[in-house]
Amino acid sequence: MRRRERRFQHRDKWWGYVLIAPAGLGLAVFYLWPVVQTLYYSFTEWGAFGGTSWIGLSNYRTLVGDPEFWQSLGNTGIYTGLVLLGIPISMALAVLLNIKGLRGTGFYRTFYFLPVVTMPAAVAVVWRWLYNGDVGILNHALSTIGIDGTYWVSDPHTIRFAVAVVGVWMTVGYNMILLLAGLQSIPGDYYEAAALDGAGRVRQFFSVTLPLLSPTLFFTTVLSVIQSLQVFDLVYLIIGANTTNALQNPAFGEGQTVVMLFFQKAFFDNQRGYGAAIVCVLFVLIMALTAVQFRLQKRWVHYA
Repeated sequence: MRRRERRFQHRDKWWGYVLIAPAGLGLAVFYLWPVVQTLYYSFTEWGAFGGTSWIGLSNYRTLVGDPEFWQSLGNTGIYTGLVLLGIPISMALAVLLNIKGLRGTGFYRTFYFLPVVTMPAAVAVVWRWLYNGDVGILNHALSTIGIDGTYWVSDPHTIRFAVAVVGVWMTVGYNMILLLAGLQSIPGDYYEAAALDGAGRVRQFFSVTLPLLSPTLFFTTVLSVIQSLQVFDLVYLIIGANTTNALQNPAFGEGQTVVMLFFQKAFFDNQRGYGAAIVCVLFVLIMALTAVQFRLQKRWVHYA
């Protein structure tokens, strides 16, 4: 009987491998192998007509002394920090939609979630029109109260904030749904006990809601940081980098992100080895920041 049980266990184990093989193969071919290939290309130089030659750490040495890379990295960091400010907004919306007896919650959830499922290209086109310095709705609204607007996506002083506003607008709905799910998973007994102890709504929020919602907040923070560091299409289209006059935009340098710099170097300047080095550094940066977040979460995340 023991031999038969071992035989069945051994067979079941191999059946498990067979069942996960298609997903594992796709993961290896479409995700793991490109990572390895990109890492290899970061140590090479591409010829004008194809072909690579090994140059060691030369791309990384160039990267360290490239002011354009450091500026794009700073732009990406500022964008990430500004987008994180949208999490409190998502939190406030989730708390409001979690009020018992509130009518139209389904409509509001759909309304706030619509930007998440809207294509970034369509979002960029609409917001470029809103930000237009001559006929944009934003400047028209400001003019009615006596304020002269600016060319939001062409002004080096406003481009980062203009793009960040769009980024917050696109992510608020997704974070709101996650936080709302976290709020609804908190047992009502905790609030009843807090109310019996004399805690008001504000005290309940900071003493009950925030601690029990901290795992969801941690999850949304990690996702927001990763997504913001990889932002490309939204900024690319808002700045107008899809046009031939993109580099003439005075705000191009202040709006360019790390992924945009990679795209420019790899596909326009044919410096694919250098572009691979850029994304490898970005990958390491994302991994490091995620590790730091996981390290710090032990101090503020509470698991019930």
